[in-house]
Amino acid sequence: MAAINIPDLEQSALRVRENILKMTMNGGCYLSSALSCTDILVFLYKFYLNINRNNLNDQTRDYFFLSKGHTVSALYSVLAETGILSRERLASHLSDTDFLYWHPNVNVPGVEFHSGSLGHLIGVASGIAMDCKIRGYGNKIIVMLGDGELNEGSVWETALMAGSKKLDNLIVIIDRNKFQANGETEDIIKLDSISDKFKSFRWSVRTVDGHSFISLQRAFTAVPFEEGMPNLIIANTVRGKGVPGIESKSGNWFASFTKEEVDALIEKMHAVKTRKNVL
Repeated sequence: MAAINIPDLEQSALRVRENILKMTMNGGCYLSSALSCTDILVFLYKFYLNINRNNLNDQTRDYFFLSKGHTVSALYSVLAETGILSRERLASHLSDTDFLYWHPNVNVPGVEFHSGSLGHLIGVASGIAMDCKIRGYGNKIIVMLGDGELNEGSVWETALMAGSKKLDNLIVIIDRNKFQANGETEDIIKLDSISDKFKSFRWSVRTVDGHSFISLQRAFTAVPFEEGMPNLIIANTVRGKGVPGIESKSGNWFASFTKEEVDALIEKMHAVKTRKNVL
């Protein structure tokens, strides 16, 4: 595997966040939770996954499923960043002439499966992982869930099955930003200890800083963590990461901003990035 290029990944993540903010115009998007998973998606598509615009129909490629489908603005932006989707197409978000809207649609290149109704794609990904194991493929099957999504019973039914079937080619990422919609997860339905729950279902678990590319690299390059056990990566993240005034706040789960508001937020985001680089 090639050496990780941190400055390149950081610049990509900054551009992705800019595009997510732009998609809050003309109808809005699910902003805060898209920002929390941005660094993970950039890492996956620019460093880890064997997915590109030339192998989308190759069954031996890696697979990525976005189960927390409302954050698809982050995925659209990353697909554009990696050339799977044209950058120009992002401007057609919510247009009646395109398929780029609030939840993933398979008519968009790079989108593997429709999602939006939470709790379903871990089951789809597990089925793909089982099929790939039967066929003898060596590819990786990854699905990202939101932490609030763990309230869905279908997640735990699938977790029990995947552990029993020893799907060690399956990687589940939990975007642990500790919010769901406009409330904190531990105030709505307590989730911790997530690690202990999955371990009891025969999963191997790692916890990472979801905004550290080095931390992500260490975890993902160690997969499979244990032979014969599905892999869970709990990525601790910050809701609204990277945008001053939005980080760690309960609001802006869904946001609809004017162009002037978006320009101001992007300017603040760049100012913070510049100060960090100087320091």
